[in-house]
This record gives sequence, structure tokens and C-alpha cells, in this order.
Amino acid sequence: MAERGTLQMSRKERDSQVTLERVKRKEIKLVEAAEVLGISYRQCRRRYSRYKTEGAAGLVHRLRGCYSNRALADETRVLIVRLYREIYDGFGPVLFAEKLAKAHEIKVDHETVRRLLIKEGLWQVTRKRKKRHRSWRQRRAHFGEMVQMDGSHHLWFEERGEMCCLMVMIDDATGIRMSLLATGETTDAAMRLLWMWIERYGVPKSLYTDKKNVFVPSEKDQENARLEGRECSTQFGRACSKLGIEIIRAHSPEAKGRVERSNGVYQDRLVKEMRLKRISNIAEANELLDSGGFDRELNRRFSCQPREKADFHRPAHIYDLPSIFCIQEQRTLSANWTLSFENRIYQIESESANYSPASRKVQVRRYLDGGLHMFYRGSEARFQELNPNKVGEQKKTPAGRRSSARTGTAPPPAPNHPWKTAWSTNQLMKQLTKNQKQDISKKF
Repeated sequence: MAERGTLQMSRKERDSQVTLERVKRKEIKLVEAAEVLGISYRQCRRRYSRYKTEGAAGLVHRLRGCYSNRALADETRVLIVRLYREIYDGFGPVLFAEKLAKAHEIKVDHETVRRLLIKEGLWQVTRKRKKRHRSWRQRRAHFGEMVQMDGSHHLWFEERGEMCCLMVMIDDATGIRMSLLATGETTDAAMRLLWMWIERYGVPKSLYTDKKNVFVPSEKDQENARLEGRECSTQFGRACSKLGIEIIRAHSPEAKGRVERSNGVYQDRLVKEMRLKRISNIAEANELLDSGGFDRELNRRFSCQPREKADFHRPAHIYDLPSIFCIQEQRTLSANWTLSFENRIYQIESESANYSPASRKVQVRRYLDGGLHMFYRGSEARFQELNPNKVGEQKKTPAGRRSSARTGTAPPPAPNHPWKTAWSTNQLMKQLTKNQKQDISKKF
């Protein structure tokens, strides 16, 4: 509007003034002016009427300089800024807008919130650095055809606790995800998360992971196994092999970008949600993820329908999951029916008291619940842990029986044993003088 003798006009309004001025000078007709401006004849006639009475000011939009009917009230703006500073400091505009609508019943678009925070100096526009171009890969067509798995180390409890690791699984076709917070990216955590996924959805066809030794053996271990002519796999890989799950290795973080971006969502939303609920331990965090509905809400917002309706998950009732998801190793029995596992000595109950074990191989399983089981010759064996001070003791043979196995060195012979006669004579001859030896020889 006019202010201090000046008038602010847009380029479109300026073009309209020039055209209508030509009509006023009778250079063109009003019908031709409407065609030049791209408006109807009636609209052009109304503009020309205002231009003749008000001049150039009549062509300026009537709402310029006025507040929008949908503009936020000043009290609402002050309340939003105060809530952000006192409670939601560090929240992104999108998440902050969701919290305003859910917790405070203030429905504001996230772009409006973004502009307001930038104006108050509470949010800065970040420009991402350009990355190397990578070819696009289409999502898999079926649910369960490929599931990505990864661990994210982060200060999930901020300053309220130590750094831990969030294990995340996300389906490539649908974006459905599941997570579990653990102390680290360990075999135990990976097995527990996959077990949870199988119980809810079934056994997936394949897993897409990185090259960490939790999922796949290192290149050095693979080379040693190849030279020795044996198979090489991790405990997690062995469990997946029994379930018929193929492990696909990703050669870069960008290759499994779906789960990497999902980690960023958790680092933004989960951290702030636990801050609001004052959660500072792993047990409460896992309760929030599962029964608290955090993962369920993310699936509702960000998942999509697969291209094909067929589900590639297989039923899991045919598998003995506790015996598959365990730490399984092979140990060798000694002659006295003992073996070593996890720096402890265990005694297997022998099948016969008179004989050493027929087979020296024992399969030892440490279940995820902490239970220890040993299998000898295809069946589970009973055992007991020995006192470390009695590790060197040999197994006792019942009285009246003779053990067929060697249990140690033979006892030394008695001094009057025939084997020692020659030795005693030689020692006596060394103590005699030369003349005494000659007298003895003359007598004989």
C-alpha cells in the first residue's frame, strides 16, 4: 500500500497497469487487454474501473499488509516458543509439531513451526553435504523376502546413562521395523531380536547385514578355514543356516540405507521420547519399544504396502528355536571323562566305570536363558562342575577292580627287587679299595 509517497506493486500488477494505461490512451480495446492479461472480459472491466477511480493503488491486492485469517494468535506463538524452550529443546520441527498436537492440543503445521523457530533463533537450517551418486535399488516385492539388520551405537539415555546399542530390523519391501536395546552389538542381542521377529512374523527368506563378525566371519577366519578344508561361520550364521535364512553381505552403509536411515529416526525420536518419560535403563526402554507401542507407531506412520501380496515368511513351529538360538561349541573329552568350557571344568557321567570314552566329541550349548546343556553321542548327558583345585585328580576305580586305562606312572621297585641287584653290587664295588678287589678276585 501507499506509504511515504511510495507504492509497492508486484510484477503482475505492474504489467496490468501498463496494459490498462494503453486502454486509457485508446491504443487497444478492453477486450484485447483482457486477452493480453489472460483474464476474463468482466474481470478486466472491473480492474479498469478501479484503475480510473483510484489510479495504480486500485490494482494492488486488497489483502496486502493484512493478517491471514489462519494466522496464529500472538498468545499461541508465545506459548509455542515457551514450550520449546522449557520442555522440547532440541526437538525437530516435525516431531515438535506432533507433540504440540498430541500433548497440548495445538494443531500447527510443521512448516509454520519451523519458520517460527528460525525467527526466534531456536532452529538453524542445515545444508547436507553432497554425496557420491549411487544407483537406485528398487524395494523387494514381497514381505519377508529380505530383512535388513543393523546395530546403532549411541548415547540413547543422553547423560542419564552409558552408551549402548540399538539393534534394528526393517523389512525391505514394507518398511515394517522391530528394535531391541542391548549393551552392545553382540551375538546374544542379534539372536534375541531375530527370535522376536520370527515369533511375530515368521522366518524370513534372507537377511541383509554388514560385515561385522557378529553376522559373518572375518576374512582371515575364512581364509584359514579354506586352507584347512572346513566350513567357517559365526554362531549367528550357524543359527540362520539351520533356519534356512540366507545372509547377504552389504559392502557399504549406503547399500543398506533403509536401516541406516531408520537408525537416524530412532536417534531423533526415541532419545527425546525417553527424555520426556525419564527412562534411563535398558529394561524400561525395551518395554517402551515393544509394549509401549513406540515401534508400532513408527510402523503405522512410515510403513507401506508391498508390490506383491504373497508373504515370504515361513512358519516357525517346526523349529526348536531354543536349541537353535544358542552358543554351540564342540569340546573333546579327556580319558577321565572331563572337558573344559568357558574356563571351567565339567565332569560327564561316564557310561562305564571301566573304560575311557568311546567318542571324544561333546557338543556344548549355552542357551540364551543361561542354561548349559551337553550332548554326547546324540543324546543329552548329565554332568557336574568340578572344583578347580581337583582338576588334576584322576578318576577313582572301584575297589576290587582293575582299570584298563593307564592312570599314571608305575610305582618305583623295592630296594631288594632283582632289578636293583646289579646296581647295589656296582655301588659296593666302588667303595672297595684296589687291594680288596684283588683279594676278592683271587678267592673266586
